Amino acid sequence: MYPVSTVRSSIPSIRTGAVTVRDLFAASLIAADPTAFTARAVRLRIPADRSAARPTWIVALGNAAMTMARAAVHELGERNTPIAGGIIVTPTVSDVPHKALVSVAGDHPLPGLQSFAAADALSDLCGRVTGDDRVFVLLSGGASSLVGAPVDGVAEGDLVALCNTLMRSGLDIGRVNAIRKRFLRWGAGRLATQLAPARLELIVLSDVIGDNLANIASGPCVPDSSTAVDVRRLLDETSLVEQVPPRMMRYLDEVMHGARPETPKFDAPAFLFAGVPAVQGNSGVLDAGALRARVLGFDPVVIVNEPLHGEAAQTGGRIAAAAMALPRGSVAFWGGETTVTMGTVASLGGRCQEMMLAAAIALNDAGSDASGVTILAAGTDGRDGPTDAAGAIIDAGTAARMMEAGMDPRSALHRHDSYEALHLAGGLLKTGLTGTNVGDVVIAVRH
Repeated sequence: MYPVSTVRSSIPSIRTGAVTVRDLFAASLIAADPTAFTARAVRLRIPADRSAARPTWIVALGNAAMTMARAAVHELGERNTPIAGGIIVTPTVSDVPHKALVSVAGDHPLPGLQSFAAADALSDLCGRVTGDDRVFVLLSGGASSLVGAPVDGVAEGDLVALCNTLMRSGLDIGRVNAIRKRFLRWGAGRLATQLAPARLELIVLSDVIGDNLANIASGPCVPDSSTAVDVRRLLDETSLVEQVPPRMMRYLDEVMHGARPETPKFDAPAFLFAGVPAVQGNSGVLDAGALRARVLGFDPVVIVNEPLHGEAAQTGGRIAAAAMALPRGSVAFWGGETTVTMGTVASLGGRCQEMMLAAAIALNDAGSDASGVTILAAGTDGRDGPTDAAGAIIDAGTAARMMEAGMDPRSALHRHDSYEALHLAGGLLKTGLTGTNVGDVVIAVRH
């Protein structure tokens, strides 16, 4: 794994535009490093009065969990605060920063056997926490899947099927989470209820634009504003109701009729024991990239306020048009998260790759109007969809290189086969897992 400060692309440094956008992306990732953020947040939450100290636990869940846990352990050690225990759940098992902690691997982007075991391990830890304790819950993107396990009354296979359906549905993250967390053992405030009445300190690295805590990691430590009736209505409105396993629909009906409990709401006693959350999101990443662009002499430097959303292919076309409208010597930054409606197609790619494939086609169609344009789109966690690529870098010649390699870019876009198409054109951006996760970044330069 590359440290965020030394991220490199797999693409040879042969084009000035590609070199530039890689540089700007690397600068953005340095700002997304969760170490300083976590350390500061922990430091502010440790009582200055040692007599007020409590036994302290660490629960770190998500793609950035290990980095955040290391920072928390360091800060607690600097202040002589003993660590009673804890768990770190990430995509792979790693050496732990403290002997009282355990490292557990979960599955991502879909829950699986490792996720179910990780959810059980988290349950065991919750059972050891007492009301006199303090628990630092460190959350980052990916936690929904990494500790993804079903609530009582829902089968593991049904949960996996639902998560796969939602991932391919094209729904925005808010609607995906409203449905998914309803059936997750640790979603929708359920972790907070298990930890109460211990003091809960929530520190969140947000991969959701707007930093809505209910949508990050399926909101394990915050109230759920939706009801089972709301979820049923959403399934009807999105035509997903026929794709949801029957046992899950029965579970919803049982909640609606009072046979099973609702998710914790704002008046649940568990939330009385939670401190003020600390949250870091996508905006700081864009600011850091923009600062680096100014240092490099770009003018103007534009941060687009409207977050990326909607279908990745359509967004890619809009990004390409905006990039071609830039004056030479300028750069623009976007942040957000698009979607890909896959249907039954089983091709390989991710939302950033699909966005860049569509943008490459648009640049090719524009001919000379696209000269000097280079665009990067990547996930800050270093993984775009179920692939080994963070995203892609494209320019006016990318689509032509695909065709020279025997790949029709429009056919590839229709099949959602963005990974292979971009691979043939030398456009994939591979960084390895970065240890952070604050959403996606798009950078367009025009030389």
